Amino acid sequence: MQVSENVLLQPYNTFGIRAQARYFMPFADVQQLQAVLQDARWQGLPRMILGGGSNVLFTRDFDGLMLKNELKGITLLREDDEYIYVKAGAGENWHQFVMYCIDRQWAGLENLSLIPGKVGASPMQNIGAYGVEIRDYFYELDAWHLHDHTLVTFSNADCAFGYRESVFKKQYKGQFAILSVTFRLRRQPRFNTSYGAIEEELQRMGVRELSIRAISQAVINIRSSKLPDPAQIGNAGSFFKNPTVSAAQFATLKSAHPGIVAYPAAHNQYKLAAGWLIEQCGWKGVRRGDAGVHARQALVLVNYGQASGQEIYQLSQQVLDSVQEKFGVELEREVNVI
Repeated sequence: MQVSENVLLQPYNTFGIRAQARYFMPFADVQQLQAVLQDARWQGLPRMILGGGSNVLFTRDFDGLMLKNELKGITLLREDDEYIYVKAGAGENWHQFVMYCIDRQWAGLENLSLIPGKVGASPMQNIGAYGVEIRDYFYELDAWHLHDHTLVTFSNADCAFGYRESVFKKQYKGQFAILSVTFRLRRQPRFNTSYGAIEEELQRMGVRELSIRAISQAVINIRSSKLPDPAQIGNAGSFFKNPTVSAAQFATLKSAHPGIVAYPAAHNQYKLAAGWLIEQCGWKGVRRGDAGVHARQALVLVNYGQASGQEIYQLSQQVLDSVQEKFGVELEREVNVI
């Protein structure tokens, strides 16, 4: 067990922020995690589990013990006539896991291709894209309680999934390290091509026979054309959630702004396109020093090189304030701010 001191976190977050962790240790099995948590030297310190660092903004140094999840392994647990149950270590790369499933014709996750991050973060965020969310194919997960030192299994219902939400972001925030996630995938695919530009991209690709691989490639093409590669420009993908408003509020907004982009949601509500709202406020492509709003997707804030976490956070607050002022709509950050 090797705990390092004063570790630069720039390589471990996709924004490329130059924050530091007072103490830092990667763990590749639950025994390593258990040992460091029970070591008297680290008692009383703040603790944080870090995955791929693709949904976090460090606005300061982390004055505690940061534990980097590197749990690996993919296991086919069982299968029947309809479903395949596959378990993946929380430290597995998400996109590579999706490709692993597609190679075996296990259907369900193809619309979630090219989302950055690790498998363990997928249920925490209830990640979603192009009409599919994790909760649609999630079966259960195993997690280690950081204080009670016990192994706990969470079912789909236990996770209380919502839009980019789960119990791990609110009720149990900072209490668990997710060890593995089990998915229930389909033998026979249920294609979902109605969201976004998937059908248009499939036509452009000349796809004659629909398949999960074709949908995956269409999603990859769309995401690559709209979203910056974190290896080239620091970012954490979509920085803001799409806000939900009542039917009455939407009618008022629609009357004042006929071009507003929205989608029907549950409980007679409407989900507004946050990127459209931000763009209408004039933010698309704006740069403040090395902090900016991406020129092709206003939902994405970027670090052009040397921006601090505070500078990006301040820019996000200016965006929030302007959307509130112009539309009376409160945006919420999707990224975890530290």
